[in-house]
Amino acid sequence: MNRTGFLGSSVGLGTLAIPQSALTQTAPAAAPPATAPPRKRFSQFFADDAMNFVLLNALSQSAFGMGDVGTTLAVFDQIQDGNDTSAFNALTSAGYGIRTKADAAKAAGHHVSARDLYFQAANYIYTAMYFCDGMGAPEKMLPAFRDSRAATDNAMALLGYPVEQIRIPYEGTTMPGYFIKPDTSDMGRPLFVMVNGSDGSINDMWAQGGKSAIERGYNVLIFDGPGQGAMLWLQHTAFRYDFEAAVTPVVNYALKRHDVDPKRMVLQGISQGGYWVPRALAYEHRFAAAIADPGIVDISKSFWAPLAAPLLAMLNNGQKAQFDQTIAELPPKIAAGLTFRARPYGFASNYDFWQGVKKFTLTGVTDRIKTPLLICDPDNEQFFPGQSKQLYSMITNAKKVLVPFTVAEGADRHCEPGAPGLRSQKVLDRIDSEIKAGRST
Repeated sequence: MNRTGFLGSSVGLGTLAIPQSALTQTAPAAAPPATAPPRKRFSQFFADDAMNFVLLNALSQSAFGMGDVGTTLAVFDQIQDGNDTSAFNALTSAGYGIRTKADAAKAAGHHVSARDLYFQAANYIYTAMYFCDGMGAPEKMLPAFRDSRAATDNAMALLGYPVEQIRIPYEGTTMPGYFIKPDTSDMGRPLFVMVNGSDGSINDMWAQGGKSAIERGYNVLIFDGPGQGAMLWLQHTAFRYDFEAAVTPVVNYALKRHDVDPKRMVLQGISQGGYWVPRALAYEHRFAAAIADPGIVDISKSFWAPLAAPLLAMLNNGQKAQFDQTIAELPPKIAAGLTFRARPYGFASNYDFWQGVKKFTLTGVTDRIKTPLLICDPDNEQFFPGQSKQLYSMITNAKKVLVPFTVAEGADRHCEPGAPGLRSQKVLDRIDSEIKAGRST
């Protein structure tokens, strides 16, 4: 998923909401007249929207055993609104404390408790990573990633389902992942392949469809692609716009297994995966159905749209040095968010990044998509507004369905963090109809 701690960006995306005043040096508008404060939404714990979204995602994992609501809210109580250091400290204190309890439970033979506690520790420690740039300590991200992934590995080993840690051949190296089965039989089952977003975790994937798919009888394959997870932090790869280069090796790996039904494979993309999956489908036609949550047509819009006219002119006129200097002078909070978002793309400068991200578009390839595609369309999508409907309209040669998630359901916003259980029901019930019963989505 995408929970970026970057100015209202979500976990796995790349939104750059730079205030116009920060880029144009104009005077702030006069304060509006005082009015009665609006009623607080159930999911608004912090006024800092970026912080709130990151932490709401951590809370949502309680629905899948990766936290307790009360414990997570107690962590929230220790966080000062907008203070990244306080968030990092509260989350890591909880995460490492729970990891110690998990170790003790495992040693005592309480494997169910140990599994749940390791998942919870992984959730809190991983979430802390979103605040490292903002607190001026990016060097803390790699240790937090390693510790979170180790906790996830420990949880997966105690999952109660057969779990394999796998390595998928990819351009002279391998992509790490997990292959999880409902039981030990080698019967050919439908396969649910999960593509993450720009900064999500393996935990996110397990909560955003993995656990639900296993319970419905699918095999589940979760992997880190270029620029994601271990591929970013341990193998130092960068994102690529042509994500079929990562997905096709996954398909090739899956089809060598005897426990995969080659005619019932599903591909799901979460957050920025809502771009990577349709892009891959334009070239990889061996899936029976796919999911984009949300649909994304052009990632660059989330970076280009908020820029003030002077910066746009610099980009369009090739003024690299001036553009990079202007970005370098942004307020620290904005600069930290940009650093977080741009890191996985691997560009040498901000100018190169803004120009390079323009390749991350589906323009010109959607007519190649033949696979039935389910597109999630949440109310209040804050990073790629309107793009789910845009993608739906651009799919002309495949079956398609647009699935709304609403405020009334508590399921609005990017990747539906307020209602992950409802999300799994609405998505996987439709996919079951397409894959298992042969009916149309």
